Amino acid sequence: MAKGRIAEGRVVLRVAGDEAAAFLHGLVSGDVEGLAPGAAGYGALLTPQGKYIADFIILAEEGAVLLDMAASVAPALAQRLTMYKLRRKLEIGDAGLSVLQFWGEGAEAAASLAAQAGGVAARDPRDPRIGFRVYAADGAAALAAAGAEPAAAADWDALRVAHAIPEPGSELGPDAYILEYGFERLGGIDFRKGCYVGQEIVARMKHRQDLRRKLLRVKVEGPVPAPGTEVLDENGKPAGTLGAVAGGEGLAHLRLDRAGGALKAGEASVAVIS
Repeated sequence: MAKGRIAEGRVVLRVAGDEAAAFLHGLVSGDVEGLAPGAAGYGALLTPQGKYIADFIILAEEGAVLLDMAASVAPALAQRLTMYKLRRKLEIGDAGLSVLQFWGEGAEAAASLAAQAGGVAARDPRDPRIGFRVYAADGAAALAAAGAEPAAAADWDALRVAHAIPEPGSELGPDAYILEYGFERLGGIDFRKGCYVGQEIVARMKHRQDLRRKLLRVKVEGPVPAPGTEVLDENGKPAGTLGAVAGGEGLAHLRLDRAGGALKAGEASVAVIS
């Protein structure tokens, strides 16, 4: 049976106007103009220095684009988009939609039922194993119509940890370079498109082909520390930062030259899985 939940920590911005898709396509790391109707994409807005501002799932509407993101990054994203739009006739604001997540056996059917109750369904573009998303004005009604097993935020964390899906607040922050966090694997970088903000830095890191840090799945034993706890190598030197932990596994952004051997985060033991 599919699991489902309303993602309380997500918001949806709508960028409306005839130029919406072209405007965003020239700013963000993912493909916007090439999205097929009903298909979702993934991308990020970066600083000119190639550092993370916000990541989001992208869904095209008639005359508009929806951006599904963590509420914590929405104000910064809206501010930057407003700055970049200049004199373009675009409207940027809260779409007033709830985000629902469905995964597991029967997730597609559950998402379809939720959408029929008044919403739009799309497969999560980052990894087919993490299911479907539905955007609905009445999230509670859509969730009830889906008939899915209720899931909690901890269930979602366990799923995304298992498939190395980073999120702001746990893994992603203002010093992040998206290549180190798996955005290429997750479809969040289009290397065939033209320029976007921060593109030069991303391309340089890609062609260098020797990333020194990566987001890795780790096994965590002992008292679970909070996201952001420093990870130390066997010599007590800084090796990186621990993100979310669920069911004894977690995500950690680590220096590859210090990721081997025994690691510690607070009082917990950490070991790289993949």
